[in-house]
Amino acid sequence: MSEQNEIRNECCPVEIPCQVEATSLTPLSDEPSIPNVLPANARPIIKVPVVLAETTIQVVVEANIPLNPPASEIKRVFKDVFLTQCKLIPVRFGTDLCHGEVSTVTRAKLFIEGYIRKDIEYATEDCNGVLRDRIATVPFSGFVDLENFLVPPILGDSSESRSRFIHPQKSDSPRLDKYFFENRVYYNEQPYCELVSANFFELDFSPCPTDADETFSTLREKIVVDLTLKVLQDRQVRIQSLGNP
Repeated sequence: MSEQNEIRNECCPVEIPCQVEATSLTPLSDEPSIPNVLPANARPIIKVPVVLAETTIQVVVEANIPLNPPASEIKRVFKDVFLTQCKLIPVRFGTDLCHGEVSTVTRAKLFIEGYIRKDIEYATEDCNGVLRDRIATVPFSGFVDLENFLVPPILGDSSESRSRFIHPQKSDSPRLDKYFFENRVYYNEQPYCELVSANFFELDFSPCPTDADETFSTLREKIVVDLTLKVLQDRQVRIQSLGNP
């Protein structure tokens, strides 16, 4: 660079439009470390989520969504699914485990509840107007039968018992002031759900057909959603340790 150009740059610094502050980062060293694991002969028990079932549920809903100001054309619609409730209710039991205190579930009802969140972009009747945005939540609820479990859920039984005594002076009468109580409470791991995917099929239209130069203030939607989810339960699993590498 010539001396004349250097003088010009110092006196008239170059301005870069839309420039932001930035920092150059210094590279840091990276060395592998050896993890400290259990010995090879150990068989630890860990608690992990176990997949009980993976199922696809078809949700069918219909909704009327008001638009204010009215729309002349729908541009784009974005959708997401949110679950607010997913509860597994056992209705049939199979094998008893742990001396009959824990039972496997062979059939259950899965109650689900949630909503579809829709983000609707549409144009109004203005020739040079801005795009409008409408957020709408479409609720749904229902239940499905679950029988083909990958791993059956387990449910521990709670029990209550009461022992009574004979009256010491009257052998033909029971005592009403003396009891022995025994309670066993088993605190189960609640099965829960995890969203996997949602496949939407929908038809959006105005209930009253309109011409090209007219507007509509209600959007009717018929939605079909293939909702895939996992049903899980935290379980204890024994694993084999591989030892230190």
